[in-house]
Amino acid sequence: MADITAPDLAAPSLTAPPPEHSAEAALALAERHFGKTGVLERLTSERDLNFRLTTGSGESFVLKIGNAAEPAAVSEFQTAALAHVAARDPGLPVPRTIAARDGRTCVPLPGGEVLRLLSWLDGQPMHRAASGPGLRASLGAIAARLTRALDGFDHPEAGHELLWDIRNAARLRPFLPTVSDPDLRSLATLWLDRFEGDIAPALPTLPWQVVHADLNPHNLLTDPSGRAVTGILDFGDMVRTARICDLAVAASYHADPDRPLATLAEVVTAWHAVLPLTGDEARLIADLVAMRMVLTVVIASWRAGLYPDNAPYILRNVPASGAGLAALSEVGRDAARARIASCLED
Repeated sequence: MADITAPDLAAPSLTAPPPEHSAEAALALAERHFGKTGVLERLTSERDLNFRLTTGSGESFVLKIGNAAEPAAVSEFQTAALAHVAARDPGLPVPRTIAARDGRTCVPLPGGEVLRLLSWLDGQPMHRAASGPGLRASLGAIAARLTRALDGFDHPEAGHELLWDIRNAARLRPFLPTVSDPDLRSLATLWLDRFEGDIAPALPTLPWQVVHADLNPHNLLTDPSGRAVTGILDFGDMVRTARICDLAVAASYHADPDRPLATLAEVVTAWHAVLPLTGDEARLIADLVAMRMVLTVVIASWRAGLYPDNAPYILRNVPASGAGLAALSEVGRDAARARIASCLED
């Protein structure tokens, strides 16, 4: 794999290892600051140290120790957004922040990390559910509700530069060599060329706001049947950008390679019923879906080289994104744009 230094937009938390605290030390922090004790179960995470804390009464929480390389203001940004969403749409299944004994929701630790306690959401991870029409419709609707609930929210950290923000896709070109598959690397290059040619210049003309920016199947929960979204997790990549990027991210993981346009259309139609798309947004959505796939492939390939021990988790979404990118390339931009435009007429 190519030896590539960090992209200029890579937050330090993307290149810094996650915090290291034993379960015993983490439990002591939970008791000291939140008055909670019980059993800890470590959760998988790329950047932070997360535990499920189950108390003696059976109540569960997420104990989150943030990456020390991430500014405390970013944690405060996420906490404020969760409060805003809960106030705007109380029925949305997002975590609630639990205040510490002293009333703070973000507790700074001596090592530079930020400690938080969040409510636990029940459900099965979406990546374990089969993607069917019902689930895709539920995803489109709940993603639109979340974006609508975030409308009007602002914070000093909202404008920070984020590597995963689709509008910054062109900045990843130097990291294409980290993609080991030559065919996939060629596809990613093709879409980056298209993005720079006529997509990036159009983004500033679209509606902008703070968005979740990472509605991937590992950040979403479903009911036991796998047909309805019941939880939205991990607000760590929020950023102010074109609002349609949230739809692009969500839909990018549900493009069936055998019928990519039909499956994308199911997500788009459900979104449009809740939060109507503009004509310009509809014209660009298929391209933005492809660009999210490119970001998934390139960023994951680069980070897997940094952390080979965690490579299986980091690369978890690459096969599906690569297959989706190939399928969208085969059907062509004109067909994709026409099919998405028809969603506005359904």
